[in-house]
Amino acid sequence: MKVITSQNFKSILLVLTILFSLQNNYAQDENFWSNVRFGGNIGIGFSNDTFNAVIAPAAIYEFNSMFSAGLGLAFGYSTFDNDSFNEEITSTNYGASVITLFNPLPEFQLSAEFEEMGVSQSIEIQNQKFTDDYWYPALFVGAGYRSQFVSFGVRYDLLYDDDKSIYGSAYVPFVRVFF
Repeated sequence: MKVITSQNFKSILLVLTILFSLQNNYAQDENFWSNVRFGGNIGIGFSNDTFNAVIAPAAIYEFNSMFSAGLGLAFGYSTFDNDSFNEEITSTNYGASVITLFNPLPEFQLSAEFEEMGVSQSIEIQNQKFTDDYWYPALFVGAGYRSQFVSFGVRYDLLYDDDKSIYGSAYVPFVRVFF
Protein backbone atom coordinates (compact mmCIF):
# COMPACT_ATOMS: atom_id res chain seq x y z
CA MET A 1 0.00 0.00 0.00
CA LYS A 2 1.33 3.44 -0.90
CA VAL A 3 2.20 5.50 2.19
CA ILE A 4 2.04 9.05 0.79
CA THR A 5 -1.11 9.91 -1.12
CA SER A 6 -1.91 13.03 -3.06
CA GLN A 7 -4.32 14.17 -0.34
CA ASN A 8 -1.70 13.71 2.41
CA PHE A 9 0.89 15.56 0.33
CA LYS A 10 -1.52 18.48 -0.15
CA SER A 11 -2.26 18.59 3.59
CA ILE A 12 1.45 18.67 4.45
CA LEU A 13 2.05 21.36 1.82
CA LEU A 14 -0.80 23.48 3.25
CA VAL A 15 0.58 23.26 6.80
CA LEU A 16 4.08 24.20 5.63
CA THR A 17 2.73 27.14 3.60
CA ILE A 18 0.85 28.46 6.63
CA LEU A 19 3.92 28.02 8.84
CA PHE A 20 6.22 29.90 6.45
CA SER A 21 3.71 32.69 5.85
CA LEU A 22 3.33 33.19 9.60
CA GLN A 23 7.10 33.31 9.93
CA ASN A 24 7.34 35.95 7.17
CA ASN A 25 4.52 38.05 8.62
CA TYR A 26 6.04 38.16 12.08
CA ALA A 27 9.73 38.13 11.15
CA GLN A 28 9.94 41.92 11.58
CA ASP A 29 8.23 41.80 14.97
CA GLU A 30 10.86 41.36 17.68
CA ASN A 31 8.19 40.13 20.11
CA PHE A 32 7.26 37.14 17.91
CA TRP A 33 10.15 34.93 19.00
CA SER A 34 9.72 35.90 22.65
CA ASN A 35 6.24 34.29 22.48
CA VAL A 36 7.42 31.04 20.88
CA ARG A 37 7.84 28.07 23.20
CA PHE A 38 9.69 24.87 22.32
CA GLY A 39 9.15 21.50 23.91
CA GLY A 40 6.60 18.80 23.31
CA ASN A 41 5.31 15.72 25.04
CA ILE A 42 5.95 12.13 25.74
CA GLY A 43 3.23 9.58 26.07
CA ILE A 44 2.86 6.03 27.17
CA GLY A 45 -0.15 3.78 27.04
CA PHE A 46 -0.78 0.22 28.00
CA SER A 47 -3.60 -2.20 28.60
CA ASN A 48 -3.86 -6.00 28.50
CA ASP A 49 -0.95 -7.21 26.35
CA THR A 50 -0.42 -3.84 24.64
CA PHE A 51 2.22 -1.14 24.94
CA ASN A 52 2.79 2.13 23.09
CA ALA A 53 5.11 5.06 23.52
CA VAL A 54 5.46 8.33 21.65
CA ILE A 55 7.84 11.28 21.71
CA ALA A 56 6.61 14.46 20.07
CA PRO A 57 8.73 17.62 19.84
CA ALA A 58 6.69 20.76 19.18
CA ALA A 59 6.74 24.54 19.00
CA ILE A 60 3.84 26.74 20.05
CA TYR A 61 3.09 30.44 19.84
CA GLU A 62 1.52 32.00 22.95
CA PHE A 63 -1.09 34.48 21.73
CA ASN A 64 -1.83 35.46 25.35
CA SER A 65 -1.72 33.86 28.80
CA MET A 66 -4.72 31.67 27.98
CA PHE A 67 -4.33 30.56 24.35
CA SER A 68 -1.46 28.91 22.41
CA ALA A 69 -1.24 27.09 19.10
CA GLY A 70 1.54 25.33 17.21
CA LEU A 71 2.93 22.44 15.23
CA GLY A 72 4.66 19.26 16.22
CA LEU A 73 6.31 16.09 15.01
CA ALA A 74 5.70 12.65 16.46
CA PHE A 75 7.56 9.36 16.52
CA GLY A 76 6.20 6.26 18.17
CA TYR A 77 6.41 2.54 18.74
CA SER A 78 3.63 0.08 19.63
CA THR A 79 3.28 -3.63 20.33
CA PHE A 80 0.15 -5.72 20.70
CA ASP A 81 0.35 -9.37 21.84
CA ASN A 82 -2.47 -11.90 21.71
CA ASP A 83 -1.13 -15.12 23.21
CA SER A 84 -4.34 -17.10 22.65
CA PHE A 85 -3.91 -16.74 18.85
CA ASN A 86 -0.10 -16.70 18.88
CA GLU A 87 -0.26 -13.22 17.35
CA GLU A 88 2.09 -10.25 17.69
CA ILE A 89 1.71 -6.83 16.07
CA THR A 90 4.52 -4.28 16.06
CA SER A 91 4.23 -0.82 14.53
CA THR A 92 6.52 2.14 14.08
CA ASN A 93 4.95 5.49 13.29
CA TYR A 94 5.87 9.03 12.34
CA GLY A 95 3.90 12.14 11.55
CA ALA A 96 2.93 15.70 12.34
CA SER A 97 0.31 17.49 14.37
CA VAL A 98 -1.42 20.81 14.87
CA ILE A 99 -2.13 21.62 18.52
CA THR A 100 -4.11 24.25 20.41
CA LEU A 101 -3.86 24.81 24.15
CA PHE A 102 -6.35 26.72 26.29
CA ASN A 103 -5.66 27.62 29.93
CA PRO A 104 -8.88 28.93 31.53
CA LEU A 105 -6.99 28.88 34.85
CA PRO A 106 -3.20 28.94 35.18
CA GLU A 107 -3.17 25.37 36.58
CA PHE A 108 -5.75 23.86 34.20
CA GLN A 109 -5.05 23.14 30.54
CA LEU A 110 -7.45 22.00 27.82
CA SER A 111 -6.07 20.84 24.48
CA ALA A 112 -7.19 19.89 20.99
CA GLU A 113 -4.78 18.23 18.59
CA PHE A 114 -5.06 16.82 15.09
CA GLU A 115 -2.36 14.26 14.33
CA GLU A 116 -1.68 12.45 11.05
CA MET A 117 0.57 9.43 11.44
CA GLY A 118 2.24 7.19 8.89
CA VAL A 119 2.21 3.65 10.23
CA SER A 120 4.52 0.80 9.29
CA GLN A 121 3.06 -2.34 10.82
CA SER A 122 4.32 -5.90 11.09
CA ILE A 123 1.89 -8.67 12.02
CA GLU A 124 3.07 -12.15 12.94
CA ILE A 125 0.36 -14.81 13.24
CA GLN A 126 1.38 -18.39 13.94
CA ASN A 127 4.86 -17.86 12.44
CA GLN A 128 3.57 -16.10 9.29
CA LYS A 129 4.59 -12.46 8.87
CA PHE A 130 2.58 -9.73 7.12
CA THR A 131 3.36 -6.03 6.72
CA ASP A 132 1.10 -3.04 6.16
CA ASP A 133 1.82 0.67 5.63
CA TYR A 134 -0.96 3.27 5.98
CA TRP A 135 -1.88 6.73 7.31
CA TYR A 136 -3.92 7.11 10.51
CA PRO A 137 -5.61 10.37 11.59
CA ALA A 138 -6.27 11.13 15.27
CA LEU A 139 -8.25 14.00 16.76
CA PHE A 140 -7.45 14.38 20.44
CA VAL A 141 -9.20 16.42 23.11
CA GLY A 142 -7.50 16.53 26.45
CA ALA A 143 -7.32 17.99 29.90
CA GLY A 144 -4.43 18.29 32.27
CA TYR A 145 -2.83 19.94 35.26
CA ARG A 146 -0.23 22.60 34.48
CA SER A 147 2.60 23.80 36.70
CA GLN A 148 4.92 26.38 35.13
CA PHE A 149 6.47 24.62 32.10
CA VAL A 150 5.04 21.13 32.63
CA SER A 151 1.52 19.81 32.16
CA PHE A 152 0.25 16.27 32.48
CA GLY A 153 -3.10 14.67 31.95
CA VAL A 154 -5.13 12.51 29.60
CA ARG A 155 -6.25 13.02 26.03
CA TYR A 156 -8.99 11.16 24.16
CA ASP A 157 -8.94 10.25 20.45
CA LEU A 158 -12.34 11.11 18.95
CA LEU A 159 -11.45 9.20 15.75
CA TYR A 160 -10.23 6.08 17.54
CA ASP A 161 -10.40 2.91 15.40
CA ASP A 162 -9.59 -0.28 17.29
CA ASP A 163 -8.29 -1.98 14.12
CA LYS A 164 -6.03 0.84 12.84
CA SER A 165 -5.05 2.95 15.84
CA ILE A 166 -1.44 3.08 16.95
CA TYR A 167 -2.65 3.45 20.55
CA GLY A 168 -3.87 0.63 22.78
CA SER A 169 -6.85 2.70 23.91
CA ALA A 170 -8.69 5.89 22.95
CA TYR A 171 -7.42 7.34 26.25
CA VAL A 172 -3.76 8.35 26.14
CA PRO A 173 -1.93 9.86 29.15
CA PHE A 174 0.58 12.61 28.37
CA VAL A 175 3.36 14.72 29.84
CA ARG A 176 3.87 17.96 27.93
CA VAL A 177 6.73 20.44 28.48
CA PHE A 178 7.21 23.88 26.87
CA PHE A 179 10.05 26.31 27.68
